[in-house]
Amino acid sequence: MAARGKNTSYRRTSASQRSGLYVDGSAARKLYEEPEYVPRRKAKKSTPAVKANKPLSEQAQRNREKAFGIGVGYIVFLALACTLILLCSIHYLQLQTEITSRKKDVAALESELNQLREENDAYYSQVTSNVDLNEIKKKAIGSLGMKLPGEDQIMTYETEGRSYVRQFQDVPDAK
Repeated sequence: MAARGKNTSYRRTSASQRSGLYVDGSAARKLYEEPEYVPRRKAKKSTPAVKANKPLSEQAQRNREKAFGIGVGYIVFLALACTLILLCSIHYLQLQTEITSRKKDVAALESELNQLREENDAYYSQVTSNVDLNEIKKKAIGSLGMKLPGEDQIMTYETEGRSYVRQFQDVPDAK
């Protein structure tokens, strides 16, 4: 292109002439066409208008102070709100930590309980497998001289629910 100066003339092309060109083996349309360069004329420098320093009204001064400044009360409120939020967050984290530690304690106690139950069941099955009731009965009758109770010696008691009977006194003689 020619250098653009005062004596340069500009040739304007229409949009149909620009878009109809076939360049470098591409038939695709250009999505974003560059706008044609149009030089802008510089405005004449003029002296800026001198504004008279008018005194502002009291209302305007107060509005400016409110717009540019944050009041002490607002700062105190924000400080208190931030402190309250911080304290609540710390308390929340302490509660979460306590809950986590208690869950760990409960899990440890449950595993200990399960282990004790397994041991108890093992001891119970060992004891019941070693006891032969018929052999005990033979020893009691044979060597100790015990006898089986008769029908008139058996007394029954009814209990409430699934509890057991505790004997606090001697059983009265049956007549």
